[in-house]
Amino acid sequence: RDETDDKKLALKIIALLAVINNECVSKVCKMVGFCSKTVYNIISRYNEHGLEGLMDKYKSGRPPKFSKKQAKALKRLINEKFPKEVGFDPFVNWTLKLASQWVFKAFHVKISISGLSRVFKRLGLSWTRPTYVLKKADPEKQRKYLEEFKKLQKRYHSGQLQYILFQDESMIRDYQAIMKTWFSKGKQRLIPTYGKHKGAKLIGCMDWATGEVFVAENERYTAVEFLAFLNEVLAKYPEGNICMILDNARIHHAKLLEGFLKSNPRLELTFLPPYSPNLNMIEGYWGWLKNSVINNDFFSKFYYITLAVRKFVAWTNEHKDLVIDRLCCQY
Repeated sequence: RDETDDKKLALKIIALLAVINNECVSKVCKMVGFCSKTVYNIISRYNEHGLEGLMDKYKSGRPPKFSKKQAKALKRLINEKFPKEVGFDPFVNWTLKLASQWVFKAFHVKISISGLSRVFKRLGLSWTRPTYVLKKADPEKQRKYLEEFKKLQKRYHSGQLQYILFQDESMIRDYQAIMKTWFSKGKQRLIPTYGKHKGAKLIGCMDWATGEVFVAENERYTAVEFLAFLNEVLAKYPEGNICMILDNARIHHAKLLEGFLKSNPRLELTFLPPYSPNLNMIEGYWGWLKNSVINNDFFSKFYYITLAVRKFVAWTNEHKDLVIDRLCCQY
């Protein structure tokens, strides 16, 4: 304690002793330089908390509503459990109201919605949109794949591999999803439709090192079309060893491919773990394409779909650095 605090405490004790000895409050005020309200406050704090109550740093208010331990428990609950799992059936989304009910149920603490909102902010919780993840994915298999990919990178940098290509298929329908866009407040952009449902079936690959994208258009997805695509890839990259990373679709394992792969040893296929689209870098390219030139539009002719796709592919191949920054550095 510093000297100033000692003097204040001494004056409080002097005032207290004077009152205990039946000195009138007005004289005590003149003696120690306090107002009457302060003197009465000293007496009250002494009666409630003893000498400890005279300390300046002593706080006699209610304890905080929420301890750090309780706050951590709340954050863990929000991140790991659905409301229905902790007695709030049938709800699956946490709201401030449900969270406040859980706080009272778990800790017998009443807290307002506005107060809980401030608690959420302090805990780093925010109102966000969830994203899907395939529940059947095997974390251990994904870990092993990532280790294998590091080996592929080493082979590429050492010159043993010339190309690492991520491959996938995508269906582009003429009636695509409606997504948010800027428009006049209180109004909605109107998307005219024609009642038809056509689409383009795409097979593509993306060069991990350069960001170049190659896309072929097809009418069907069968092993025949996939084999034709592999022949196109070999023609596009006539020299050098190629590793193509792809998912476990049935057409990728067709017997039709066995003889082709044996006669073209410079092309090897590396399969992703099951249920792991998040590890296929070209998956993000299809979403980018749809958000940029497909969604929020309707194509009256099938040709217009393919034209939009071709224009986008050409644009990204002119801006390969954007592809690399956006997609090729995911892991």
